Amino acid sequence: MVIKILSWNVNGYRAVLKKGFGDLLAAEKPEILGLQEVKACPEQLKPADTVFPGYKHGWNCAERKGYSGVAAFFKKDPLTVQNGFGEERFDREGRVIKLEYPEFFLLNIYFPNGGQGPERLKYKLEFYDAFFAQIEKLRRTGKAVIFCGDVNTAHKEIDLARPKENEKNTGFLPIERAWLDKITAAGWTDTFRLLHPEPGQYTWWDYKTRARERNVGWRLDYFFINKERAGMLKDAFILPAVQGSDHCPIGITLDL
Repeated sequence: MVIKILSWNVNGYRAVLKKGFGDLLAAEKPEILGLQEVKACPEQLKPADTVFPGYKHGWNCAERKGYSGVAAFFKKDPLTVQNGFGEERFDREGRVIKLEYPEFFLLNIYFPNGGQGPERLKYKLEFYDAFFAQIEKLRRTGKAVIFCGDVNTAHKEIDLARPKENEKNTGFLPIERAWLDKITAAGWTDTFRLLHPEPGQYTWWDYKTRARERNVGWRLDYFFINKERAGMLKDAFILPAVQGSDHCPIGITLDL
């Protein structure tokens, strides 16, 4: 059985509802869609705002209103749905929702941004390390482990349009990129790069400079899978034509 999984930083669920979110679900028909930066909880929404034929949903909201948060829409009920990974300073920001299925774990993650000073960069790097411990633990179960979301770092020079100009900016700092080096060295496969070595492939563009029109972007959004299960991967793709956020959706297909 082949399934499709999508991931999208929507930069506000209420905003994207008005910009064709339902049309995306209807057109792409993913088995699972992970959303990041939803900035809302179901109780803040109208009941109809979360109703889409064939889909159920789960949410992990930040304590702070209008900030962060992740959600997942899915056709098939997971065995379990778990929010966070048990460390209160990270979990209060609503950044993790984990779905367990018979064949795999899927973690939908909104990784912290390293901007706004040294403390947030430190928080981001500590989140990275705590997350790595979590996925390595899940890996030992023998199931496929997939994680997706806005990683908030471009890994290699190919992953942003202007690498030299951004070497001292968060999102492309050597210390941030080193974590992506670490996980790939540990056997976590960047699904898109495995299949698509070509340049000019981005998932985020700055609104203020109208960068999307010129494709001056960054690839900040990823799907990773543990390499021992990478044979399940059939395709990995980016949907740059989908509007509604400063990020575009990304996806994979898996043969279960």
